[in-house]
Parts: sequence; structure tokens; C-alpha cells
Amino acid sequence: MPPPRLATYSIGGVTRYGAVTDSGIVDLSARFAKEFPALREAIAAGALARLVDDATRRAPDYAVEAVTWLPPISLPEKIICIGVNYPDRNAEYKDGSDAPRYPSMFMRTPRSFVGHNTPLVRPRASAQLDYEGELALVIGKAGRHIPESTALDHVAAMTLCNEGTIRDWVRHAKFNVTQGKNFDSTGSLGPWIVPYTDESQIADIRLTTRVNGETRQDDRTGRLIFGFRYLINYISTFTTLVPGDVIVTGTPTGAGARFDPPRYLKPGDIVEIEAEGVGVLRNGVIDEV
Repeated sequence: MPPPRLATYSIGGVTRYGAVTDSGIVDLSARFAKEFPALREAIAAGALARLVDDATRRAPDYAVEAVTWLPPISLPEKIICIGVNYPDRNAEYKDGSDAPRYPSMFMRTPRSFVGHNTPLVRPRASAQLDYEGELALVIGKAGRHIPESTALDHVAAMTLCNEGTIRDWVRHAKFNVTQGKNFDSTGSLGPWIVPYTDESQIADIRLTTRVNGETRQDDRTGRLIFGFRYLINYISTFTTLVPGDVIVTGTPTGAGARFDPPRYLKPGDIVEIEAEGVGVLRNGVIDEV
């Protein structure tokens, strides 16, 4: 039986949210929108379990095929992405450096992401669109200076991310990668969030990326250099984490830039990010018009 899944989607041009079941989507926004206009408000109220419980008593309102998937959290205050967080990733740089003492990180804008089954857009400015499959944590409880011992109490849910990157644009400046990480519609989040219940859900799950059915990335979250507890502790040292914030926790080795020659995404490709207990995030690729 699949885990509870809560999604944000559009139907008839209207944005809604609901529970994804094997037989369709239960429209929870029809019943809870006054109290929780979007999933972010339900997260802030600690109400995900209530939504899931309500959905179990309802018949689906829509077929899965009838909706357009959107990133699960509408307009999060922060999307914080972690770089070089699997052991083999540091070696990929071939610069002889030791494993980092502290996590590398950068911010992304909501506009740089699309939802499940919506194509990633290869921009006019570059043909070097790359994939990065990652597990993402959704914050459920605000906090600053959060101890590692209680860090996971601040997690509301998990989702998946294709942290799409324009490789030549991450080298336009000496000290940052912001440009190459924020082109419109180059990454994806989704398809849904899975409510967090305990650490076993995320402690050592398999994370894979496939391009046109070929496995390109394959690792386990138990091998992270900086684990989930540490990341929440570290990030909350300099910024207040709030409900709906998304922490994208790092990608395994095997991105297209690391092949010789590089294997960048092109129109017509299909990229699938899969994590045990979460699901599969799937996107095609098109060129910017």
C-alpha cells in the first residue's frame, strides 16, 4: 500500500490540492480551502494527518490524468539547496580537496521549478541543461538554532526534486552558482508530499535518476556527508526555518556533466527521479520558444 500522498494541481485553470489515491485524486481544497487555502497553511497548522484521514473516507473527485501537476508547496518562503553532499560527489570535482567541513548551499526561486509531468525547459542561452535527482524535506514547524537532537521534529513531509542546472552558467562568476541554478522552469518538484512520521522513512532510502530508462544516479541517503539532522541545525543557525520551506538535500554522483563527453538533456528526453517510499518524479524536456 502506498504512503499517504498530498499534491497541488491545477484543473480547469484553478489551483487546488488533494490526496492522491490509486483510483484518483480526492479534492481536499473543496472541503478545507477556507481553513487552509493551500498545503503550506495546512502544514503550518500541523494538519496533514487530518487531511489524510479525511481523504480515506472520500471517493476520488478527479482522475489522475485530468489534472496538471504543480510543485506541491506553492510559493515557499525559501528553497535551500545543498551541494556536494554524497561522498563520491566531492571526488567528481577532481581538485584533490578533502571532504568539505561545512555544507555548500544556494537558494532557488519557485519560478525555476515545474511540477510532475511538465517539461523542463532548455533555455535559449545554453544547451547545457543537466539533471540532479534529490530528496527534499519540507519544514513543518518554525525554528531558529534548532538542536540536532530535535531537528526532525521540524520536518512535515518529503518530496522529490530534479535540481536542473545550466552548467556553463554556474561558472559565470567566481563565488556563486546562482545564475545556473535559477533559469525559469529548469527543475521540478513533486509529484506530491509524503507526510513525515519517523526517521526510518528517510534514514537510508535508495535514490535513483533515470534518463530515457537508463540509470544515471543511484545512491542511498544513509551515505550523505551532512545528514538531515545536521542540515536543519546548520541552516537554522543563520536563518529562521518556517513552515513550507524546502531543503533540497543533495544529489548523488552521475549527473550528465560528469560523463566524457558530457551527456546533457535534450528535447524529447524523459527524466525520472525515484525514492523508496516517496514515488517517481517524471519530466520531459523541451526547448524554450
